[in-house]
Amino acid sequence: MRTLLSRLAAVLVAACLLLTSQSLAAPERAAAAEPGYLMTHFIGEGSNGQQIYFSYSTDGLNWSDLNGGGIALRSTVGTKGVRDPALVRSPDGSKYWIIATDLCISCGQNWSQSINDGSRNLVVWESTDLINWSEPWLLNVAGAIPDGRNAWAPEAIWDPATNNYVLYWATNVPQNGATKHRIFYARTSDFRTITTPQIYIDRPGTQELIDTQIVEMPAGVGNYRYVRASGDGQITLEGSNSILGTWTNLGNLSGIGLTGAQVEGPMWMKFRDRNEWALYLDQYSSGRGYMPVTSTNPSVPGTYQLPASGSYNMGVNKKRHGSILNLTAAEDTRVLARWTDTPAKRLQSFNFQDRYVRHANFDVRIDQNITGPDAQFRIRPGLAGTGTVSFESVNYRGYFLRHANNDFQLVRNDGTAQFAADATFNQVAGLADSTWSSFQSYNHPDRYIRHYAYYLKLDPITTATGRADATFRVTN
Repeated sequence: MRTLLSRLAAVLVAACLLLTSQSLAAPERAAAAEPGYLMTHFIGEGSNGQQIYFSYSTDGLNWSDLNGGGIALRSTVGTKGVRDPALVRSPDGSKYWIIATDLCISCGQNWSQSINDGSRNLVVWESTDLINWSEPWLLNVAGAIPDGRNAWAPEAIWDPATNNYVLYWATNVPQNGATKHRIFYARTSDFRTITTPQIYIDRPGTQELIDTQIVEMPAGVGNYRYVRASGDGQITLEGSNSILGTWTNLGNLSGIGLTGAQVEGPMWMKFRDRNEWALYLDQYSSGRGYMPVTSTNPSVPGTYQLPASGSYNMGVNKKRHGSILNLTAAEDTRVLARWTDTPAKRLQSFNFQDRYVRHANFDVRIDQNITGPDAQFRIRPGLAGTGTVSFESVNYRGYFLRHANNDFQLVRNDGTAQFAADATFNQVAGLADSTWSSFQSYNHPDRYIRHYAYYLKLDPITTATGRADATFRVTN
């Protein structure tokens, strides 16, 4: 697996100066390296496999699992599972959305049910920075399609002609004597409301089509502004100069031995340093996840090449049907600072050394001999202020220890400046023992984290008892 170099270290070092006993469980990357690539995907079946995962690559071919290989975003709506996520960036880079299939196979619904009476919704998250994400919401896209039975594999592409997005997905619907998945589209500007869905792609007869993804081509490459790859029994390539205009069949990938019987979920990526593209394909029939095929002209099927042995590495987690974003330098810095992993740690009480900080029903206390995930936290660079720390829950990703009215709870980061300040602390030498640690509030520097009657509080410290209560060891 390729390494992520010193730019990550530069971002994190200030916040971790006092955590010298910790080592980041993340590779390094070269200071002079170009920004990398972010993949969003799911990893398999079950309630945990069908969630949002992130992976990172410096070269577009060798991938590292972000967030310690754990779930980055969990759906709490609809079926409470998601597949086929697409990561969408606004033209000005001020907003991002993840749109995904509302589907959880083997956790409440089987394939037959999901095909014939599945969710008509997509699941949507929104962000302004790729770091802090909204709560998910449901977008009903198939409810307006007569007898539409599900909504799968969403994608979206910006249409400069109309200054909004063409949102497209597959719905199983009986029409013209055939019940099958067809691609529908609607327009949207905010992924909260859409225009009336229309048929976008419909193959002849009973041939289904579920997965399709469009890539925009730079001027001078090929004869078309847009190329799309679709799974319709083959991996069919088509070209057009208009997203909703006429598309020309360019051929398929059967010449290199790849058909819809072996692969699905086409996912485009443009290499930033050369005129070459990767089309990632999910090897679903063999259960091996994504592999890349490459081309210097995506509109010409004969230019596609299978990868040489050892030329790519997909990391530990299986990568399944998703999308790839070429990061800017600023996005790259934020992604590596937030989503690369740090070791899980516990906070041991100084004066009750059999007790550790833990959350229970989102309240925070010290309890005896706790070793499970409720008592494990990732010490992140502080959400506010250089050289500070914040405590993220291991089993509730995106939830941090936060004070409010001098009490502590485990709370989901809402991305506000107030939350960041309330969840940020200066790690200093222990008030009762300098070889341990104490944690001073960032926005109330006269106060420290302490336990009182076994619950965590934020208090001024003026007594020996208070100093002992406010002293902790960062330990495994």
